[in-house]
Amino acid sequence: MTVQPTWLVMLSWAALFVVLTSTVVVVVDQFVLGYRQPAKIMEIVWPATALYLGPAAVLTYRQWGRPQSPRWLDRHGNPPRTSRHAHTIIQTYHCATHCTLGVIIATPITYGIGLELFGSTLWPEVIGDYVGAVAVGVAFRYSTEAPTGGRRVWAAMRKFARGDLLTVSVFELALVGWLALMHLHFFHGLLPSSPVFWLIIQVGLILGFFAAWPPTLLLIRRGVKTESLGTPQ
Repeated sequence: MTVQPTWLVMLSWAALFVVLTSTVVVVVDQFVLGYRQPAKIMEIVWPATALYLGPAAVLTYRQWGRPQSPRWLDRHGNPPRTSRHAHTIIQTYHCATHCTLGVIIATPITYGIGLELFGSTLWPEVIGDYVGAVAVGVAFRYSTEAPTGGRRVWAAMRKFARGDLLTVSVFELALVGWLALMHLHFFHGLLPSSPVFWLIIQVGLILGFFAAWPPTLLLIRRGVKTESLGTPQ
């Protein structure tokens, strides 16, 4: 296993503290202070975004997410005007959450059971992350579908394939490329028990977010992504 410099370990712990604190801030604001989201799926998206964007996610949540809550609207009336980029950013947050939760779910599983492919833990993690992201995305779509028996599953899969698969795939490509670079050339054998491992994941998620932005914008302009989700009105 590659020896990790002390400064890098300390930086990793600091980064973890910042993003976890940011996530707690959003969760407390929603569920303790009562600023619940009208689109319930956004109550997952906002905290998940804070897990990698940290204070930037908190800032955009307070600008665009919090003012959508019934509690805020009751107190202040109409929400403030927002950036013309808000819709694209929030839609990208939404798809990025699929990948973020996919990593969080798949990584402990693949490492926990010691999966290897071609003598490496990298490839099972890559496959697990992508499958996890797709599974979370379909589950998100399923949760918003009307109960129609077995057709509900197929409807969720079709909507995911049409509206989310491209952005999720581009996001995962950027994430996987980054993880492969780190694993093969810099941090071979790094385990999830190390804070540096999660710093690498965090950087990969940030890269994935920016990679997924252009295809999200493309799908919006083509009228494929039309849901309001948590987008300011």
